[in-house]
Amino acid sequence: MSAASVRERVKRRPAATVALLTVVGYGAVLGAFLVPGFQALFPDLSRSTVDVMTHAIAAVNSLTVLTLSLGWYWIRNDEVRKHAAAMATSFALILLFLAIYVPRVAGGGTKYFDGPELVGTVYLIMLAIHILLSIVAVPVVLYALLLGLTHSVNELRTETPHATVGRIAAGSWLLSLVLGVVTYVMLNHIYGFTY
Repeated sequence: MSAASVRERVKRRPAATVALLTVVGYGAVLGAFLVPGFQALFPDLSRSTVDVMTHAIAAVNSLTVLTLSLGWYWIRNDEVRKHAAAMATSFALILLFLAIYVPRVAGGGTKYFDGPELVGTVYLIMLAIHILLSIVAVPVVLYALLLGLTHSVNELRTETPHATVGRIAAGSWLLSLVLGVVTYVMLNHIYGFTY
């Protein structure tokens, strides 16, 4: 099957492709959390390795906030090529995030927030919103991305909901990432944790 025929298939059935990719992505992340057999695929990580991976995840997420923000800025200024490059970079960064995150969760310990109770409550609320938005954003981001990859600029503007879906995807993704970075800073640099 050629790349052109795959592209055409995805273009005709973006929702089915999104559903398949979403199930695979959710399966990998949930497997890291819940499935002992899946967790056995990854080595147990030392505390120092967990720390390095945690910092790497925060760096990748911070860089993704930057690329998403640039992509949003560029499309608002009708710089379509720059927008497309920024969004493709953002997606590549999320794949890098998953390549670090899944082994980190499967092979690492858990960090529990050590701080004042009120701050801990705020931390948990932000963490919950971050997690919820990251779950909700996956299919929306994939849909916007697949539309962008399979349609011409004119088709995107006249025949698809790419602009609307893209605003929802970028907004939810940005908020999720920012909250993730804020909770990372609170846990790892301001208040501390129990490992």
